[in-house]
Amino acid sequence: MSAATPFIISMRSLTTPVAPEWAKANPETGKAQKDRQIRIARKINLYKLDNAELIDLPVGGGSIFGAHEKYGKTIMRRRTLLKGTMAAMAAFPLAGIKAGAAGVPNQLRVKEGRARFLDNQEIETVVWGYNGLVPGPIIRGRKGEEIVVQVANDLAQPTTIHWHGIRIDNAMDGVAGLTQEPIPPGERFTYRFSVPDAGTYWYHPHNRTWEQLARGLYGPLIIDGDVDPGEIDRDHIIVADDWRLAASGAIDENTFGNLHDWSHDGRLGNVLTLNGKHLERLPVRPGERVRVRLINTANARTLQLGIHQQDAWLVALDGQPISPLEVGNEGVMLAPAQRADLVFDVTGSPGDQIPIVELSGGEALVAGYFNCGEAVSGPDRKTVPKLADNAIPAPDRKAAELHELIMTGGAMRFLTRATYRGELLDGRNLARQHGQVWAFNGQAGMGDTPLFSVARGTTVQLKIDNQTAWPHAIHLHGHHFQVLERKPGRGRAQMPGSTDDTGTFRDTVFTAPDEVVDIGFVADNPGKWMLHCHMLEHQAGGMGTWFEVT
Repeated sequence: MSAATPFIISMRSLTTPVAPEWAKANPETGKAQKDRQIRIARKINLYKLDNAELIDLPVGGGSIFGAHEKYGKTIMRRRTLLKGTMAAMAAFPLAGIKAGAAGVPNQLRVKEGRARFLDNQEIETVVWGYNGLVPGPIIRGRKGEEIVVQVANDLAQPTTIHWHGIRIDNAMDGVAGLTQEPIPPGERFTYRFSVPDAGTYWYHPHNRTWEQLARGLYGPLIIDGDVDPGEIDRDHIIVADDWRLAASGAIDENTFGNLHDWSHDGRLGNVLTLNGKHLERLPVRPGERVRVRLINTANARTLQLGIHQQDAWLVALDGQPISPLEVGNEGVMLAPAQRADLVFDVTGSPGDQIPIVELSGGEALVAGYFNCGEAVSGPDRKTVPKLADNAIPAPDRKAAELHELIMTGGAMRFLTRATYRGELLDGRNLARQHGQVWAFNGQAGMGDTPLFSVARGTTVQLKIDNQTAWPHAIHLHGHHFQVLERKPGRGRAQMPGSTDDTGTFRDTVFTAPDEVVDIGFVADNPGKWMLHCHMLEHQAGGMGTWFEVT
C-alpha cells in the first residue's frame, strides 16, 4: 500500500448515523463531516496474509462469553499482501520488560515515538508512548511488593498515570484534578505504591485521556503471585487497540474532540493492532501450557478475542480469578479497559500457525498468530489450575447502603437538560457551548459534590441504570466490585450467549442499552475516587463522577 492509497471500505451492514439538531450546528458537521464519519468512525480494517479468506468458524451460542451485538460497529477486513521472508515472521516480544527487584524504580519518559501499524512497514506513525513505545514497557511486580515509577513528561501537554485496576493509595491514583495535579511539560513525578492483588492490570493517563490514550499512551502492569510457576510454561501478553489512521499512516488528529464521536459510540479506529503490530506473532511450542493475558486498550471499541482451534479456559477477569471456564469458538468479549486471562495447552505440530481471531463483527478475522516451534514433552496435566484468590471482601447485600447511577443522553435519546458546573442548562446549550452530551443522575461531568460519601468499611450496592441507546463500560477506581445482578434491556436481548459475569469481581462492567446492572463492594479504601465510563469520549462528554470513602 502506498501512502496515497485510500483505505478500502465495504458498505456491507453499514448504518449511517443521523445527527441530531444540535449537532448540525457544530462546525465539523455537514456533508464532508458526515462522509468522513461513514468512512472512518463506523469501520475497522484488519490486515491479513496473502489475500487469505476468513476462517470458517461458527460464532454465537455455547459459551457464556460469546458474541455481542455489534451496535452498528461492524468490523470488516481489507485484504493485503504481507511481503517478506520467513525471517520477518519471527516472534516479537513486547519491549522494555521490567521485572527488577521490589522497590527498584521503573523509569518512564512520556514522549513522542514512531510505530509501524500497517502492512507496508515503510510507513511510520507518530505516536505518544511511554519511553516512546507502543505499548509502553511491561511493569512487573509481585503481590505485596512496592512498585516505584519515576515519570518524566516530555510532551507539550500535562499528563498523569492511572494504575488501572490496582487497589492503590488514593494519592497515587493519577486522576488529574481529583487525586493529584497533572505533571506539567518538562516536569517529573514519582509514583510509589504497594500492590495487594496479583493479576493482569494496565496503566494509562488520566488527563485528556480521550486524546492521550488514542495517541498510544498505555502499557501492561502485571502482578505475579497467583499461580505456581510450574503450572504455566509460557506467559504471553496481548494488548489490543484500534487506531484511527489516515491513508498516510498518520493518526487522524482532525477528529479529536469530534462531537459526533462523543455523542455516539466513541472514537472507533480503522486499524487493529495486537501489541502495536498489524499482525502479531507469538512463539509457542506444542505440549506447552500457555497463559494469555488479554487487555483491551481501545478508546471505545468492544472487542471479542479468541484462539482458533484450541481448547482455552478463562481463568480471570479484570485481574480477579474465577473458576476455570471453558471458552469455545466464541472467544471472550472485552469492553474497553477490561482484561481476561486464558490458559490453553498447545496442540498441533512444529511450523503450525494458530490464529488469534477477532469476532465482534460476526466473522473470525485473523489479528495475529501463535507460531509453533519444536514440540516439548510436558507433564500430563488433567486439570486447569484455579488461580489463587485475592483478598477482596465480599459485599453483604443485607447490610448494603443503596445508591443509584442513572445514565442519560447521547444520540437517539437527546439530553434535554442537566447540571453543569453548578448551573442547570438545556441540552442544546450543553452540547454547543460545553461539549456535554451525557449525564449521570442529571449531572454532566464532575460535580463539586460526590455521587455518595460513605464511611470506611461500608458495603455499597450501586444500581447502574443505562437509559441510553448505547453501551457503556463503567469503571470504578480504588476498589473491585462484585457483579450482583443483571436485568437485560433492549441490547442484551439481542446478544446470544452474551457475557453473564454475575458473581465475578471486576473493576469495569459492560452495560448494554436499557440494561440495569447491580454491583456491590466494600468501600474500604479511603479517599476521593472516580467513577466513569471507559468509553473515553463518553467520559469526556459528561459521564464522569466521583465518590468519597471517609
